[in-house]
Amino acid sequence: MTLSVQKSDNPLLNLIFEPAFEALGGEYADPVDAAIFPQHILRFRNDDLLPTLGLDPNLVSDSHFLQAFGKFEGRLPLLAMRYHGYQFGYYNPDLGDGRGFLYGQVRGIDGNLYDLGTKGSGTTPYSRGGDGRLTLKGGVREVLAAEMLQVMGVRTSRCLSLVETGEGLWRGDEPSPTRSAVMVRMQRSHIRFGTFERLHSLERPDLIRTLLDHVIDTYYPHLSREPDRDARFYAELVLRVAELAAQWMAAGFCHAVLNTDNMAITAESFDYGPYAFIERFDPKFTAAYFDHFGRYAYANQPGICRLNLELLQVPLKLVMSATDLEAGLAAFEAHYVATYGQRMLRRLGFEALPAELENALIGQTLQFLQATKIGYHEFFRTLREQFSPSWREDAALIFAESVSEQADALESSFKLWRQTYHRALNQVPEAELLQVAARLRQHNPMVVIVRPEIEAVWGAIAEFDNWEPFYDLLQRIRSSVEVA
Repeated sequence: MTLSVQKSDNPLLNLIFEPAFEALGGEYADPVDAAIFPQHILRFRNDDLLPTLGLDPNLVSDSHFLQAFGKFEGRLPLLAMRYHGYQFGYYNPDLGDGRGFLYGQVRGIDGNLYDLGTKGSGTTPYSRGGDGRLTLKGGVREVLAAEMLQVMGVRTSRCLSLVETGEGLWRGDEPSPTRSAVMVRMQRSHIRFGTFERLHSLERPDLIRTLLDHVIDTYYPHLSREPDRDARFYAELVLRVAELAAQWMAAGFCHAVLNTDNMAITAESFDYGPYAFIERFDPKFTAAYFDHFGRYAYANQPGICRLNLELLQVPLKLVMSATDLEAGLAAFEAHYVATYGQRMLRRLGFEALPAELENALIGQTLQFLQATKIGYHEFFRTLREQFSPSWREDAALIFAESVSEQADALESSFKLWRQTYHRALNQVPEAELLQVAARLRQHNPMVVIVRPEIEAVWGAIAEFDNWEPFYDLLQRIRSSVEVA
C-alpha cells in the first residue's frame, strides 16, 4: 500500500493518507472534482478531533482549515462512493455520493483508520439533478447533533469543520434563497449497507467478496485470522447495530431517515438530516415531515435496524452461509433489550438491579412520562438536580420540590413510579448512594438540543449573522455531563 504524503506548511495537508478504499479499484467509487466556491468563512472547527489525527490544535490555523476543507487544495483523488439502498422500503438504484466525496483516510493515534468525508462539496455523477450543495442550516444542525450524541455516549460520526461558502440555495423546506456550506465529517467508515446492495444488483459476488474482506481486515481486524471470520463479522455487526439502536432510544433521539444507505458497516450513527430529540415521550413521534406513514418513528427504530440487517443478508448470502447469517441476526433482540435496559438504568442512577425491579422501574418511568406528557429530557435533568440520598429513607421526599403542592392530584402513574424508585434505592447500600448521584450527573446532560433550541440558534444566524448563541450552545453541550 502506498501512503500519500504531502509537503506543505499546512498540517492538515501533511497528514499521511492511506488509500485503503481507493485500493479496492474503480468498481467502488468515481474520482470527482470539488466545487469552487465564491467565499470561504470558517464557522466551526472541531479541535477535539485533531489530537486523534496526531495534530496539535495550536499549530493548525483557521486558514489551514479553509485551504484543506474549504478549497480542497492539494488532495487527490477525491472519490464519490457508489451505493444503492432501500429508501422507505423501496429499492433505489439511483444513489451514490451525490453531494460529497471521500476526501481521504487517516490512521489515528489510536490505531484506527478514519474517513474524512465531505457534504456539500459539489456535484458528482450521482447528484441526480441536484446542486451538490449543503445548506448552512443543515450544516449547523449536523454539528449540533453529532456533538450532542457524543456527549450522550452514542457511537457517532463527528463534524471536523463547517465552512460557509457564499452561495444562495433554493430548497423547498427552508426559506430561500438560503445560505450554503461545506462540511467535513470524520468517522470510521462511509461504507454502507447499500454499498453491498449495489453489488448484489450488479450480480457481482466477486466484488462483494473483495469488499467484505476489506471491511473485516480494516474495521474488524481482530477477526481477520479466524476461520469463521465471515460469520463472526456479521454476528458482531448485529450486536453493534443493536447497541446503536439502544443508544438512540435511551437518548431520546429520532434519526428520521433509516434507509439502508444511511446505515454504516461500522454501526456508527451518521448523516443527520431532519433528526430530532424527542421533547416528550411519544413512541409514534416522527421527525421527518415527509415520513407520512411514520415508518421511521421513534419507537420503530430498533425494528427498522433489525430489518436493515436482514436486508443486508441478501448480498452477503452470495458469499456466506445463510445459516450463519440467521444465527447472527437471532441475537439482535436480546442484545438490544439488555443494552437499552443498562443505559436507562444508568440514566436513573443505577448500575444494576434485580431483573424484575429493573423492568418495573424502566416501564413505569416511560408510562409516567407518556401519561403526564412531562418533557423526556426535563424529567432526567430534574432527577439529576433534585436527587438526594435522603430519598432512600422516605419515598415522600422523592421529587418533593416539584410536587409537594399537588400531591393529592398526582397522577397514579407517578405515585407508582415513586414507590418503585424508592424500592430501587433500597437495593443500594447507603455508602454507595453518592454513586447514584454521580451516575445521574454522568448520564443526564443539563442541555439537550430539542427543536426550539436549534431554531433559536439558527434564527440568530439567519437574521443577524450572530454566531454567539451557536458557540455558546456548543460549549454548554460539551460541559453538560460530568466525566467519570
